[in-house]
Amino acid sequence: MPNRTVFFISDGTGITAETFGNAILAQFEMKARHVRLPFTDTADKAHQAVRQINHTGVVDGKKPIVFTTLVNMEILAIIQKGCQGMLLDMFGTFVHPLENELQIKSNHRVGRFSDASKSKEYQERIEAINFSLAHDDGQSNRDLEQSDVILVGVSRSGKTPTSLYLAMQYGLKASNYPLIPEDFERQQLPPALVPHRSKLFGLTISPDRLREIRNERRPNSLYASMENCRHEIAEAEAMMRRSGIRWLSTTTKSIEEIATTILQDIRPERLTY
Repeated sequence: MPNRTVFFISDGTGITAETFGNAILAQFEMKARHVRLPFTDTADKAHQAVRQINHTGVVDGKKPIVFTTLVNMEILAIIQKGCQGMLLDMFGTFVHPLENELQIKSNHRVGRFSDASKSKEYQERIEAINFSLAHDDGQSNRDLEQSDVILVGVSRSGKTPTSLYLAMQYGLKASNYPLIPEDFERQQLPPALVPHRSKLFGLTISPDRLREIRNERRPNSLYASMENCRHEIAEAEAMMRRSGIRWLSTTTKSIEEIATTILQDIRPERLTY
């Protein structure tokens, strides 16, 4: 398919428009140039957006694709009237039919973060991020009982990005703890983790991929050698099997896939979206 320019327009951050739009575009084999137009919250900005979209269409020789989550109906009307691209109004597509079905008017609130200071869920997410940062890579054993999940695995197996994703996306307090050579010599879990076995989830990775990642961090080191990577992974997986820890390989999985698998398995009682 031909390359296209794709606009994401919102009177808020545009995160919803971009996430939803990218999910749809992923179904097509095409390259797209992304243009983000967040905080389009005045008539002047709307007219500027229309000019930019239409000019891009002329330069490209193809209609731009425009995803919007505009709540302000006056601003949306300006875009609808003047835009010469393919306009996909996601709120209009989903919110209005739901209003009719539920017989309830939506609150037409701009952005999911517009009342962050008053949002209990938002504050809990911030607290979860701070907690996960404080408990990254086994930095602290304090308050481990407050963790919703504790990720374990060898160094560079994906624990830190997964922990932060769980905190930022779901408001979960996710700790992570490395399994190190001393643990393998003792053939036991780190003592701090034993009381929290039910919250443990293991991450592993293929030796080839681990070597690539570690070699970027410490080239030509024992830490990054294939022999050491194979040894650590074999020992970690054996320990997880002995301890009855659920685990998965991160080798070919995205952070989103890893997090979803963990949530299906751990099933924390408290989830914030």
